[in-house]
Amino acid sequence: MENNVRPADMARITTPELAQAFIEEQVAAVRAQVGDKKVLLALSGGVDSSVVAALLIKAIGKQLVCVHVNHGLMRKGESEQVIEIFGKELDANLIYVDATDRFLNLLAGVSDPEKKRKIIGAEFINVFDEEASKLEGIDFLAQGTIYPDILESIKAKESGKPVKSHHNVGGLPEDMKMALVEPVKLLFKDEVRVVGEALGLPHAMVYRQPFPGPGLGVRCLGAITRDRLHALREADAILREEFDNCGLAEKVWQYFIAIPDIKSVGVRNEMRYEGWPAIIRAVNTTDAMTATIEEIPYPILHKIVSRITTEVEGINRVLMDLTPKPVGTIEWE
Repeated sequence: MENNVRPADMARITTPELAQAFIEEQVAAVRAQVGDKKVLLALSGGVDSSVVAALLIKAIGKQLVCVHVNHGLMRKGESEQVIEIFGKELDANLIYVDATDRFLNLLAGVSDPEKKRKIIGAEFINVFDEEASKLEGIDFLAQGTIYPDILESIKAKESGKPVKSHHNVGGLPEDMKMALVEPVKLLFKDEVRVVGEALGLPHAMVYRQPFPGPGLGVRCLGAITRDRLHALREADAILREEFDNCGLAEKVWQYFIAIPDIKSVGVRNEMRYEGWPAIIRAVNTTDAMTATIEEIPYPILHKIVSRITTEVEGINRVLMDLTPKPVGTIEWE
C-alpha cells in the first residue's frame, strides 16, 4: 500500500483476526522498506503514534528511536506521562526534547489557524532533523498519520478551501531528507484502536483521548499568549478530571476546552473582572469524519463551571459548544 488512497475492497478492521493479519502485513512491509536502517518516530503518546511505535518495535526492535517533543502545547502532565509510560514502563528508546520556548516564540502574534499549524508542523520536522543529525543511520521518519488526516488534506488541495491542514500531511518540507514510514495511514481511528489491542498495548493507552498534533495550539484560539495558554491547560485538566470522576471519560470520544482571544465583563470578589470564556466541546464519533454531541448532565456541568471559574485565573465564563460535525469540525481551528 504505497499510495494515499485506501483500496475500495479493503476490509474494515473490526476483529482481532483482521487486526493480526494487518499487523503481519505491515511488519513485513516495514522490514522490506527499512532494512537495517534506523527509524525516528514522532511519539506524542496518543493512540496513533503509540500503535505505530508498537508495530515498529515488533518489526525492527532497537532500530526504532522514539522522540517526544514538548512544544509547550501539551495538556497538563502529558509529557511527564509519556516519559513514565514509554521511557520506563515500556523501555522504549526514548529521547525527550523540551522545545517550549522555541515553539512559543515562533507562534507569537500568529493568529491564522493554518499558519499556526504550518509553523508547528515545520518546526517539528526541524527538531526531528536536528535529533537525527546527532544519531547514525537515521534514514526514515515514522508518523502516526491516519486516513482522516489524508482525506481532509486531499479535500483541501482539490477544493482550494481547506477543512484544515495536518502537519503530518501538508506541512512537510519538500527538502526533508528522511523517507516516511506510515504503517497506519490507511486506517480510521476505530481500526487503529483494534490494531493497538491486538498488539497488546494497555487498554488505557489504546483508548486514550485523541489529541491533535498542534496540541493546545489549536484550542488557544487566535494568537497564542502564555497566560491564556496556562488558563487553557488548567481548565482542560479540570474538565478531564471531572469526566474521569463521573464515568464520562470512557463514554465520550473526545472532550476538551477551547479559549478564544476575547474577554467579557464578569464579577469576582464583588469587583468588575474581565476574563476569557472557556468553551466545552464533547463529541462522539467512530471515524472522525462526522461527530455528534454528547449530552452532559447539568449537575456535572455545574460542578465543572464552578471549579473552572473559581480555580482558574483569567476565566470568567464557561460555554458549551453544541454543534455537530458537519457543520462544525471537531476542533475549532
